[in-house]
Amino acid sequence: MVVEVYKNEVEYMKRGIKYMIWIGFIILLLSLLLKIYHDTNYFKVKTLMITSDQIQENQSISILHLTDLHNKQFDEQNQRLLNKIKSLQTDIIVITGDVIDRDTEQMDDVLSFIEKVAAFNPDTYYVTGNHEWGNPLREKFFEGILKSGVHYLDNKNAAIEINNVLFQLAGIGGDSSTGHSDMEAALRGLDDRYFTILLAHAPEVIVNHYPQKVDLTLSGHTHGGQIRLPFIGAVIAPGQGLFPEYDQGLFQINEQQQLYIDSGLGTSTLDIRLFNQSQMTLITVKGENG
Repeated sequence: MVVEVYKNEVEYMKRGIKYMIWIGFIILLLSLLLKIYHDTNYFKVKTLMITSDQIQENQSISILHLTDLHNKQFDEQNQRLLNKIKSLQTDIIVITGDVIDRDTEQMDDVLSFIEKVAAFNPDTYYVTGNHEWGNPLREKFFEGILKSGVHYLDNKNAAIEINNVLFQLAGIGGDSSTGHSDMEAALRGLDDRYFTILLAHAPEVIVNHYPQKVDLTLSGHTHGGQIRLPFIGAVIAPGQGLFPEYDQGLFQINEQQQLYIDSGLGTSTLDIRLFNQSQMTLITVKGENG
């Protein structure tokens, strides 16, 4: 009788353990799904401080860096994103490509978004990514871009003065796969005396042959891996393969030059982000003693 009771208790405990395991698994799965939904559909604003001895110590400029929207909608007409961009009131706004996907057919919403951004800030600069060039309707999109009010900076540069700070902004188009990047044209005529920012959609365009005239490069393309693993980082990134070295964040190329890769706002292939929340970056460049 005692043995039978003992066996029943053991069976009861085993069933209890199984239920607990299943409950734990379901909680973990639901938590992951909620995390994916949050990271994919709610953006954050990351802040970054850059210092330069080419700017006077008491001077600074603020830059909002947007990249890889991939026609993502944060509420209807991207109103939530637009409200945040307007509220930040940065000196300039830069967009480093892939605002559409290569299979985007309806361009009106994204062109309206860019037009509104340019209306908030006339100092809005844009370079293309690989998805713009891969879209069959790209000519219609580029026509809209030229009418939107943004400064189209593919393979060009501009001298800009804001808050009594004179700096240079250069841009290259697409990535190495599109055949539309012309670094020589982008850097032609730049003055080494002034702080220079390069807009380049894909970081691999400049990592191996970093131009000496460039102080800071702003890129996207990698999506930060889109799915990241704790303590490991990005699993895969376009152009770099598995466990990429240049996935997201600030990289010191040498003593004078830096590369910043933003993980972006949208998604590609799979509409999933995990441990890698959608974002844009508010960058402050301030002077320091030389």
